[in-house]
Amino acid sequence: MKKFKTLFYTAFAGATLIFVGCSSGTQSKQETSSQETKPNIVIIYLDDLGYGDVGAYGATEIKTPNMDRLANEGVLFTDGHASSSTCTPSRYALLTGVYPWRNKDAKILPGTAPLIIDTAQITIPKMLKAQGYRTGVVGKWHLGLGSGHVDWNQAIAPGPNEVGFDYSYIMAATQDRVPTVYIENGLVDGLDPDDPIQVDQYKNFEGEPTGIDNPELLTMRWHFGHNHSIVNGIPRIGYMKGGEKAKWSDVDMADHFLEKAQDFVLKHKDEPFFLYYALQQPHVPRTPNPRFVGSTDLGPRGDVIVEADWCIGEFLKTLEEEGLLENTLIIFSSDNGPVLDDGYYDDAVERLGDHDPKGGLRGGKYSLFEAGTRVPFVTYWKGKIAPKKSDALISQIDILASLAQLTGAVENATDSQEMLDVLLGKSEKGRDDLVLEATSRTAYRKGQWLMIPPYNEPRVAVRENIELGNDPGYQLYDLGADIGQQKNVAENYPEKLKEMVSDYEGIVGGRDLGAEEVNP
Repeated sequence: MKKFKTLFYTAFAGATLIFVGCSSGTQSKQETSSQETKPNIVIIYLDDLGYGDVGAYGATEIKTPNMDRLANEGVLFTDGHASSSTCTPSRYALLTGVYPWRNKDAKILPGTAPLIIDTAQITIPKMLKAQGYRTGVVGKWHLGLGSGHVDWNQAIAPGPNEVGFDYSYIMAATQDRVPTVYIENGLVDGLDPDDPIQVDQYKNFEGEPTGIDNPELLTMRWHFGHNHSIVNGIPRIGYMKGGEKAKWSDVDMADHFLEKAQDFVLKHKDEPFFLYYALQQPHVPRTPNPRFVGSTDLGPRGDVIVEADWCIGEFLKTLEEEGLLENTLIIFSSDNGPVLDDGYYDDAVERLGDHDPKGGLRGGKYSLFEAGTRVPFVTYWKGKIAPKKSDALISQIDILASLAQLTGAVENATDSQEMLDVLLGKSEKGRDDLVLEATSRTAYRKGQWLMIPPYNEPRVAVRENIELGNDPGYQLYDLGADIGQQKNVAENYPEKLKEMVSDYEGIVGGRDLGAEEVNP
């Protein structure tokens, strides 16, 4: 059975994995690099975008015409999942095709964390690079950099370039964490050597203002967890000193990343390329460019979603103007479900009105309930994918094996399952089952059923006001009849529960993963 394919893979994929082109031995270099045989591939990945935040998924209070275009002209998945309900684990799984709970370090990382992808591991960019692709990442990284003792004033390695990306232009972690600088191919962009950067996750530098001690310097108030170094009037997580000329402008970040993504396309339009375009919206701090302020009635959270939608539209225009859209597979998704109050006061709760970021699901970011991992998931390929809605169960970890099938690589040593026909809308046969993760807790989907094992931990993340999915007893939900997960039917279906628990333990074993703090 498919699910038992993963059993041998218990050491988080540290070994070197082998992949080869199916016909590379007989193709010339020109044939191998031909755009006719190697379609461009773009993954557009948003940050904390919920199932109900997109018009095509039911949102009425936020206008998302460009996301809707992808969804309405491609395959809109109603049961597509991130691997985790938090950012770092989902990004790890997306790029490696490996369940994040297999890697003890795949948790929400500080800005100073070391790289958690082993440089010997298979990754999507490494696999595609071997198939003749130029590979690039633009935007949020949050998978660690270096080996744990980074000198931000020197070349930083290992990082994206060491796991398969020819080009990288990233933020190290998140917009709310230091260092607040862009990094291009391992070097801080715009760094003045006479003003070196110092970064510390836990200890401030003498004389440097903080959100706690200097509220008069703030343009955005912190609610919890975000009260350390102040950059552009915004208090962050962690401490930083120096690097003034290199510090980013928050309100210009979306434009900046868009320009870098467009530049990558323009430079490599005559060869097959893979771009991982990881937008920062709508993660906190929500800092829309003044052009987008007031574009919704929902405050900054709604406004940055509109901003992200505009960026996607401008990026699509670039592909169209260069005649690339018909030869480009676009995969659009989010790293986890929504959160409103995630550490700053920005009226996301107060101005929510009739908008439901969860789209009728239960939970959200950090949660084992469906809203934690069921996210917008769309595939678009002009002229190759016919518009449709698909109810197939599919995960972002399946993208790696599916792209291997698309490009002629052989990949059979990860948790990724080959779903190319599903992604292209030619099949409704999705996964049989899926293990989901939330802050190191796991649950199990099989068909329309969801089983959550017992967790003696808080039921609600109080500050975020999100139900986490914890309960002292087993939970079983029939999602076919109860998508909102209002009724635990574990006692009603003892044989189904027994089956689910047995299958789940066959994959994850009896391992006690331990819980990760929601807001480190």
